Amino acid sequence: MSRIANKPITLPPKTEASFAAGVMTVKGPLGTLTKLMKPAISIVVDNGAVTLTQAHDNLQAKALWGTYASHIKNMIAGVNKPYEKKLIVEGIGFKADIKGKDLVLAVGFSHLVNIPIPADLKVASEKNVITISGIDCEKVGQFAAQVRAVKKPEPYLGKGIRYSDEVIRRKQGKKAA
Repeated sequence: MSRIANKPITLPPKTEASFAAGVMTVKGPLGTLTKLMKPAISIVVDNGAVTLTQAHDNLQAKALWGTYASHIKNMIAGVNKPYEKKLIVEGIGFKADIKGKDLVLAVGFSHLVNIPIPADLKVASEKNVITISGIDCEKVGQFAAQVRAVKKPEPYLGKGIRYSDEVIRRKQGKKAA
């Protein structure tokens, strides 16, 4: 049983929510987000609050109840304040630049790595710190993971791309006899 979905989700000022034909729409000062929801959960929007209840008493409805509540909370938070992830590019000669609509990474390969930036995200690169921001929590996290996957940090020297709050456990190198 979900404790997250028991309480109704209150809408902050200047934020509107609507649910019709299985599509949840949240409008706020920064933009609009929509998400397709399954009919296992019934969603009611009234008096500045969103209430979720299980339409059926089965395992899928129980699993989706708290998940959908979290998705709606993330949508409400995103249209009011953008989500932000910071990545640090660490290593000698490693750098990140933005050229047009592409993020260009030089991370020790024989070639530059070009990653197209999604249209609804803002990406800034400054002194080997890549800042990714946008209103959709999932898209920000997915793009950050995609950039990090180009060159994951290695445990000996810590070279690679890591999140700003990530701690890399370092290993000891070879010992001199």
